[in-house]
Amino acid sequence: MPSSLDLVARVRELLRQSELLRAVTAVRQDGGLALALDAAVPRLLTETEVRDLEARGNVCADWQRVRVADPFDPRRIQHSSFAGDVCLGVFQGDAPLSDGVAWPTGIYRSTLVDCIIGHEALVRDVRLLARYVIGPEAVLWDCGRIVCITATCFGNGGQLAVGIEVGGRQVPLYAELDVEVAARVAQVGDRGEPGRGITQAVAEYAEAVRSERGIIERGAAVRNTAEIIDAYLGPAARVEGATRLQNSTLLSSPDEPTCVASGACVRDSLLQWGSHAATLALVEQSVLTEHSHVERHGKVLTSILGPNTGVAEGEVTASLLGPFVGFHHQSMLIAAVWPEGRGNVAAGANVGSNHTSRAPDQEFWPGEGAYLGLGVNIKYPADFRQAPYTIIATGVITLPQQLAFPFSLINKPSLQHPDISPAYNEIVPAWVLLDNLYMIRRNEAKFRRRNQARRTAFDFAVFRPEIVELMRVARQRLEAVAPRREIYTDLDIPGLGKNFLLEKHRQAAVEGYGFHMAWYALMGLKERLEALLQQDARADWMQVLQHQGTDAGWEHQRRILVEDLHAHDPVVALAALPAMLERIAREVERSKSKDDRRGQRIFEDYNQVHVLADRDAFVSETRQAMAAHAEATNRLLADLARGA
Repeated sequence: MPSSLDLVARVRELLRQSELLRAVTAVRQDGGLALALDAAVPRLLTETEVRDLEARGNVCADWQRVRVADPFDPRRIQHSSFAGDVCLGVFQGDAPLSDGVAWPTGIYRSTLVDCIIGHEALVRDVRLLARYVIGPEAVLWDCGRIVCITATCFGNGGQLAVGIEVGGRQVPLYAELDVEVAARVAQVGDRGEPGRGITQAVAEYAEAVRSERGIIERGAAVRNTAEIIDAYLGPAARVEGATRLQNSTLLSSPDEPTCVASGACVRDSLLQWGSHAATLALVEQSVLTEHSHVERHGKVLTSILGPNTGVAEGEVTASLLGPFVGFHHQSMLIAAVWPEGRGNVAAGANVGSNHTSRAPDQEFWPGEGAYLGLGVNIKYPADFRQAPYTIIATGVITLPQQLAFPFSLINKPSLQHPDISPAYNEIVPAWVLLDNLYMIRRNEAKFRRRNQARRTAFDFAVFRPEIVELMRVARQRLEAVAPRREIYTDLDIPGLGKNFLLEKHRQAAVEGYGFHMAWYALMGLKERLEALLQQDARADWMQVLQHQGTDAGWEHQRRILVEDLHAHDPVVALAALPAMLERIAREVERSKSKDDRRGQRIFEDYNQVHVLADRDAFVSETRQAMAAHAEATNRLLADLARGA
């Protein structure tokens, strides 16, 4: 993770390279001539051209303020009105409207005030286009107002309060904002570094992109849209049938077009490459990072969506969502800080109880991979960051708490105990590892396949050093409990939150955490030995566990082998790996088979309409991957035996 100073420097460099800054700087220099007309030098109209234009139904109070680029064809300007300073490019070709449909470029039945229209652009049936620079090959078709009313920063430069609605974790807004920067700043607000330095950089950037004119870049298209006010549309951006786009930036490119469509309303917001708002979505004071989306009446208010995250039908307010969050049904998420993402919000989830009948000053940190089940209620404040990939079961109401056991299941109590509050839920640590390993394998493959982001790097592996270390610490707490009893609370084992734990589940969790820690560490040992032998057949591989590694990932795995598994001989340790790989493949299939057995009891035709576990793609991929690793491990053991 970069230091605060490194992060501030990185943000400043990114802002200097901004697509928006480049466009605004060009418009400031010459009013937008170079952006729209390249190297062409516009000229005044001749008297003959003026008469020709008027004969075609065009109107202007002062034709001397209209300039054109050569070659100029008056036939491409029809039934339009001009006011102020207007400059028109060359119109000779056709503009594509849809598959197989095109229209001659030019200006038709529109009103233009103080505009520059680029080469081969098409403006038709636009009731008012004022103070805009339109790039080459852009299309504006059947629109109401496209105007720049005042000097605008296109939504940049504001402050967004995430988590705590009344303020405290403000994130400065700029078009290229990413989740890492937002999360780092949210942790300290704008009071300390890097927040203070980034806030200053963004303020300077906002002033640098302040513009007296709106900008629609090359190849962008605006169709059937009522209002666009004070907006920047990047190259190839699409606004189709939107209700309103106001004070916003759309970063875009031909191969990653950004889109606002189908009744969507976007205000005071920043949309990045490949993102889209559609089907009556509402986006206000928010940032949609690359390839995120809001659709089907979804509402995103004062929030940040990470790459590949989608919101449909529900509401997200005052939240920071990381990558790959699924939010596709009627549910609510308010004041959540979730930069790790990779989770799901199920239908009916009510995650927003940040009001305590006083100020909305409470927050929720779900942690990586959290699954918030059907109809759950999360009472604030709550911090699940140390419990990644935890599932909150259907209908559960959680009390305010801090949770620190990864891969847990939080469920309604299976029994009532006289010494425990009935409001407590039951926790099963490591349940996902022991009973739902299919979910983990599926998530890894699903996120890898669905990723469209090009500017954000992801490690799709769930078992990474930071996650395994949380497992390791959780296991140590479970082992350290004394005396042993039938049932435990957070008074007995810190990190259980407002939940109770049964002894049988404590024992299972110790084994589950231990098994997957060992698998993770032995996979690292396998890769380390393979690399050593590949580099030098005479390598001193017998000492691989004794020497501290320079690679942080391998060093973490080595420490687990030595300190937790008490391994000394790498060959003896590695010999356990093939059986573990076989168990993982078997457990993934078993966790999927549970669904099949339940479905078969309920539906007579279940087998005919569902993909059973033995034919499931993720099960097959896991089986093949584990078999390949086992075969490679056995070959490695044979090589080591020969070398010894």
